[in-house]
Amino acid sequence: MITDERTAAFIESIECSNPPYLEELERITRADNIPMIRKSAQSLIRFVLADIRPSSILEIGTATGFSAIFMATYAKTAHIDTIENYEKRITVARKNIVDAGFEDRINLIEGDAQSVIEDLAAKNRSYDMIFVDAAKAQYISYFPVCKKMLGKGGVLICDNVLFDGDIVLSRFAVRRRDRTIHARMREFLRTLSEDAEMVTTILPIGDGMTLSVKNLSGKVL
Repeated sequence: MITDERTAAFIESIECSNPPYLEELERITRADNIPMIRKSAQSLIRFVLADIRPSSILEIGTATGFSAIFMATYAKTAHIDTIENYEKRITVARKNIVDAGFEDRINLIEGDAQSVIEDLAAKNRSYDMIFVDAAKAQYISYFPVCKKMLGKGGVLICDNVLFDGDIVLSRFAVRRRDRTIHARMREFLRTLSEDAEMVTTILPIGDGMTLSVKNLSGKVL
């Protein structure tokens, strides 16, 4: 938790609730200890969806399908491609998507995320919004391909970028097993923030999120 827990709890208490099918899926997902977007992240995504009204969305990291179903709920005409490589989660996600009635708008693509997005880019696929919530060490590898698939004004959202605040620590202050992912996430944040074609803000929401808009002119929007 990046922000004060009391503040976060208060904000969550006054935000609008999701439809019952989403609330139930969230309850089940959390009970099974499967990673999913936090309430604060949901609020940001809901706001972005209302603002840009995307017709096409790419999600990297389906898990149980909650976030894809969430986006389909609030972006009522959007088509969503979502990528997952873990077989057990694919089965669960497919069922959840069908149960929610979104199988005609959510396309679950099985496979390694890097290979899938490179294939999509090779086919000249483009998206109004891309949401990344997958292997954190791979964000730096995903970024160039994701940027290529965004049109001007397209929005890139990345979740879990601050490691519960540990991203600010020296690499020697984090656990040895986490040092590679720590270094790669720092590299990703620097690369994203310095990219002349992207306007980016890093937000201390949930476990940290980046919100970027593609601006091909390189000028202030």
